Amino acid sequence: MKKYISIDVGGTAIKYGLIGGDGQILSRSTMNTEAEKGGSAVLLKVLGIAGGFFPQEEISGICISTAGMVDTEKGVITYAAPLIPDYAGTEYKKVMEERFGVPCEVENDVNCAGLAESVSGAAKGSRISLMLTVGTGIGGSIVIDGKVFRGFSGSACEVGYMTMGDSDFQTLGAASILSKKVAGWKKEPEKQWSGYRIFECAKEGDDLCLRAIDEMSDVLGEGIANICYVLNPEIVVLGGGIMAQEEFLRERIEAAIGKYLVSGIARHTRLAFAKHRNDAGMLGAFYHFRQRHLE
Repeated sequence: MKKYISIDVGGTAIKYGLIGGDGQILSRSTMNTEAEKGGSAVLLKVLGIAGGFFPQEEISGICISTAGMVDTEKGVITYAAPLIPDYAGTEYKKVMEERFGVPCEVENDVNCAGLAESVSGAAKGSRISLMLTVGTGIGGSIVIDGKVFRGFSGSACEVGYMTMGDSDFQTLGAASILSKKVAGWKKEPEKQWSGYRIFECAKEGDDLCLRAIDEMSDVLGEGIANICYVLNPEIVVLGGGIMAQEEFLRERIEAAIGKYLVSGIARHTRLAFAKHRNDAGMLGAFYHFRQRHLE
């Protein structure tokens, strides 16, 4: 069976492992990204990870999922947020192929997550799916007939920057807003109010924690509705660490979508929560590689 190295480069952690040609994850590991050291240091880490699989494994390809905008033809980071300094211009495909002599393909992490959910996750079987990852920011991915829709210059579905009121979608609706709001209202340090603590307190009836979650859910509903007016997806899949709270969030977000989306569209739009979670980047990177080489 063919084996592939799959590496998911995030701002906080790098997840990596081996995936078989049948799409089964054979091994998983993780290490700190140390993003503050910059793009060249992250590239060296990725080279080290890949090198660790040679020569004991016969590797057929290297699949990379990464934060930032990606030129998928050249396998180059074209734009990256300041979280990883000097990351733009990182030539993963060229460097990996020259070093290891096997094909390498690179894709944006949210696109990978969306592709993973479309192929074998919550959106399996759908024609048009929208994936939103909600964390420190909000990322988006559109998959149509099994293919990621990238737009003209590769920046389709950068929905976090979408204008909402006098701000934007991710400033108002990302998970990070919860800690800011609750800490501000309670006049306590923000670091004392993790998302986990906020949800635990909300479940116990804390009014301010409930208010913050309700406000975030409302913003998410409005943003999702606005995207649905343009895209008309069959299914909207929500991912990111906070979405592990599905039991607490589902009704709130569904109600908010219903508030902002006309019934004629809402009744044809399903809401789902991501199935693959921490494996989404690795799996999506493999599916992207497979599409470019095996189909």
